[in-house]
Amino acid sequence: MSDLLIAGCRNFLGNAPKWYKWAIITFLVVNPIIFAIDPFVAGWLLVGQFIFTLAMALKCYPLQPGGLLAIEAVVIGMTSPKQVEHELAANFEVILLLIFMVAGIYFMKSLLLYIFTKLLIKVESKALLSLSFCFAAAFLSAFLDALTVIAVVISVAVGFYSIYHKVASGKDNSALDHDHTCDNNLQDQRREDLEKFRAFLRSLLMHAGVGSALGGVCTQVGEPQNLIIADQASWDFIEFALRMAPVTLPVFICGLITCYLVEKLGWFGYGSKLPSAVRQIMVDYDKQADAKMSQRDVAKLVVQGIIGIWLIIGLALHLAPVGLIGLSVIVLATSFTGIIEEHALGKAFEEALPFTALLAVFFTIVAVIIDQELFKPVIQAVLMQDGQSQLALFYVANGILSMLSDNVFVGTIYINEVKAALINGQITRDQFDLLAVAINTGTNLPSVATPNGQAAFLFLLTSAIAPLVRLSYGRMVWMALPYTIVLAIVGMIGIMFFLEGSTEWLYLNELIHHHTVDEAINSGAAH
Repeated sequence: MSDLLIAGCRNFLGNAPKWYKWAIITFLVVNPIIFAIDPFVAGWLLVGQFIFTLAMALKCYPLQPGGLLAIEAVVIGMTSPKQVEHELAANFEVILLLIFMVAGIYFMKSLLLYIFTKLLIKVESKALLSLSFCFAAAFLSAFLDALTVIAVVISVAVGFYSIYHKVASGKDNSALDHDHTCDNNLQDQRREDLEKFRAFLRSLLMHAGVGSALGGVCTQVGEPQNLIIADQASWDFIEFALRMAPVTLPVFICGLITCYLVEKLGWFGYGSKLPSAVRQIMVDYDKQADAKMSQRDVAKLVVQGIIGIWLIIGLALHLAPVGLIGLSVIVLATSFTGIIEEHALGKAFEEALPFTALLAVFFTIVAVIIDQELFKPVIQAVLMQDGQSQLALFYVANGILSMLSDNVFVGTIYINEVKAALINGQITRDQFDLLAVAINTGTNLPSVATPNGQAAFLFLLTSAIAPLVRLSYGRMVWMALPYTIVLAIVGMIGIMFFLEGSTEWLYLNELIHHHTVDEAINSGAAH
């Protein structure tokens, strides 16, 4: 019996460190006791514990420890299954987004891989290539899920790393049994080029990761919390983009300038160029791949391009809920590329479902916050400030928390509290709209500081490419630092000085939905 108990203890949270396991066990033991003494303190303790599981995501995926805490919260009465169900139902569109949109983009990976591969091969200037990767990731992340965009970039990087590593180890490109994680067989003259290639790929991966944040903040579907905020504010795709534009456009421009400068100046680990020997190997491989491409392969790329156009139009005009548009992408992409086996379809859902389950745990913690009124004192104190101070405080609070925790979690909590303040008559609708912009930008921009805040960054850090290119947690934080400073400061300037006068942007949305051109012009002139 004792052996069985020991085996069970070892199985608990798998390969997580022992100290981490004991921390989770301590949380589970202490919470009911504290809840019996003071529910408010216990609620805040639970939030802190959950943020801890997010911050320690590299030790253990947060679904398991966070899920245990959430289950216990329901069992001891911090919230009820009914309230959890209500939160899930209220955010059902976000769940559909994660399930269907991410899976839909999986079936368009061939096109995305083709685009990024050509960029890497054709653009010789490192600064221009970095700008291209950053811009392409931003554009795609504005319409697609950032995790999927980063997954594509990682696939490209792993593919090119494997190709060069194979040649550097003295093998032919066609060899199938090569282990690109082992450096034992590397030729001595190739080692220096490999180190430069690693630095080159590191910088591109980081530029793409930041690009996903630059684009993700701009639109309703860029990040999961964007959809939650848009739903609470009753904004469609275009209105969301217009309301964010006074902040996101300056941030986007300054982000690209930062990309160019760090590459030109070689600061913060950037500036490494692609060695000429490596480039030649990549060019030769690309020529071979193009020569082997069949008419069916070309037809698949064309179909995926047409579906991509439908995706952008469908989202921009809000022709259907985001999740349903994603489902249509799955149906169209699989139907016209010949993917009809069930097991082939199942692979598309592997990336999204773990995070979808984690999001359900988020909403359980949100239900606790609502039932225990944990944020009420903080929100009340902020709402007592004047309008400009409210915007600044919400932006800073969301930014700091998003550096430590997940931005979906933080954004969900704050928008729910602000919506409650609107319903209770504590703020006007205009102020609510401004605060929603502050919350969205606050969760998306400063969160690039650490892998904890951005799911795409965390995905990159825990991916197969990270150890290959020597991308550690500390190095990622260091390389993100110039972007963190620029994005956070420019975002704050936009919130403080550009946002208040941004209502002119909304006349375009009013024109599209309600008025004629003359009416819109007259309305804008009167304003």
